[in-house]
Amino acid sequence: MVSKKCKYAIKAILYIARNEADDRSIFASEIAKNENIPQKFLESILRELCNQRILVSKRGRYGGYRLLKQPSDISFTEVMRIMDGPIALMPCVSLNYYTPCEECNQEEDCAIRSVFLKVRDVTLDIFNAATIDKLA
Repeated sequence: MVSKKCKYAIKAILYIARNEADDRSIFASEIAKNENIPQKFLESILRELCNQRILVSKRGRYGGYRLLKQPSDISFTEVMRIMDGPIALMPCVSLNYYTPCEECNQEEDCAIRSVFLKVRDVTLDIFNAATIDKLA
C-alpha cells in the first residue's frame, strides 16, 4: 500500500502545480489547510522533496514552495520511490532495490518471480505515465 506520506507528497506537488499560474510561492500552511494534511507532517515531506530536487523553498514574507522541475517531468514513480522506497512487490524483481531471494536457487526458473515481474512492469508503465501535468 502507498503510505500517507507518499499520498500527501503527491497531493502537495499537485497543489503547487495547480497554483503555479499565480506566479507565487506556496506556503506549507496553505497546502495543509486546502489539502487537509497535518502541517508538521507536511513540512517534513516538503523538506524531503526539496532535498530530492523536486521542489525549491524560499524563506520570508514572499517565501514558500515552488516546483523545481516541470510538472511533465515529475512522475508518480519518482515521488513514490522518494517517499516509500521500492515499488516492486518482491525484492528480486525490483529495478532500483534488487536483492535475490534466499530460497531461490535459480531466479530465471522461478514461477512466482515471473508473475511479479509482469506486475512490476505494468505497474511502472502506469506510474511513469502518471505525471503531475496530466493530473494538475
